[in-house]
Formats: sequence, C-alpha cells, structure tokens
Amino acid sequence: MLQKIITTAKSYLEDITLPTDTVIDATCGNGHDTAFLSQLVNQGHVYSFDIQKEALENAQEKYTLDNVTYIHDGHEHVSQYVTSPVKGAIFNLGYLPGGDKAITTNFPTTKLALEEIFKLLAPHGRIAIVIYHGHPSGQTERDALLSELATWPQDRATVLQYQYINQKNNAPFLILIEKNL
Repeated sequence: MLQKIITTAKSYLEDITLPTDTVIDATCGNGHDTAFLSQLVNQGHVYSFDIQKEALENAQEKYTLDNVTYIHDGHEHVSQYVTSPVKGAIFNLGYLPGGDKAITTNFPTTKLALEEIFKLLAPHGRIAIVIYHGHPSGQTERDALLSELATWPQDRATVLQYQYINQKNNAPFLILIEKNL
C-alpha cells in the first residue's frame, strides 16, 4: 500500500538524519512533526516555528520535549535563531488544523524561509514541504511555490513533486528538495 503524504515526508528526512543532527519544523502547528523530529534527533536539536502562540502552547502541552526550541515568529526569520548547519526541515503549508482558517502560510514568507533554510542546509540535507491547497490562499501559494522551485538550478538542488493524481478534494502533495552542493 502506498504511504500517506506526511509519512513519505517523514521517511525522506529519516533516511538522512542522525541522532545528533539539528533540524527545523518550519510550521509547528499541533506539534506532531516537531515530536517526530525530536525523537529522530534525540541527541540533537529541533527548532520549531509558528506565528500562532496558540499552536506553540498546544504543542508544548501535548509533548514534553527537552531538545526543542519553540519560536513564536515567522519561519522567514529562521536565520535570526538558527546559525548552525541543519540536516533537514519540514513545512506543512496551509492553516492550523482546528484553528482560524484565515491565518495561513503564504508564498512571500515561505519563499524567504526556504531560501534561508537552504543556506543553512548541510550538503545533501533535505527539505520536505507538504502543501495543503484545498483553500484559495493554498492554491495561490501552491502555484507560486511550484513556479519558483522550477527555476532552482539543478546543480544546486534536486526538487521532486510527489502527488496522488486520482484523489478528490485537492489532496495534499509533497515537494522534496535535496541540496546538491
């Protein structure tokens, strides 16, 4: 059976991550990916970003994680908080499940975050981006992000789109990026 999109995203990071690595959850949300990353790098560190204080508080209440720094700021400011090389990062683009659907990720800040994280990425480090595009701002962000990533030079990065093509209701899909340099 084929894996769910988020399971594939996690596997993509799990394949290259060591217990002592530093990783980023660019969109903390309810904290599930942060918890996964924390377990994956149990001797390393996770930086978890969200613009919604409620999301960070919910994640901290749900999971007790000693190797996580929760950051109440936009992921586009990652370089203000992370200076060491990172092995991987994950994004879930859209809105907070169960939260205010008017508060969403958006292309300008996502683009800046990707550029900053890519600079911090170790050689052959990876970024997994799950795109939830079943809402108007998600469709706008999807289109802009796909256009942007199609221009990234292939000697710099390998970019893959992983998507189910026969699913209803704008099923989420995955963009996988690996740094080549």
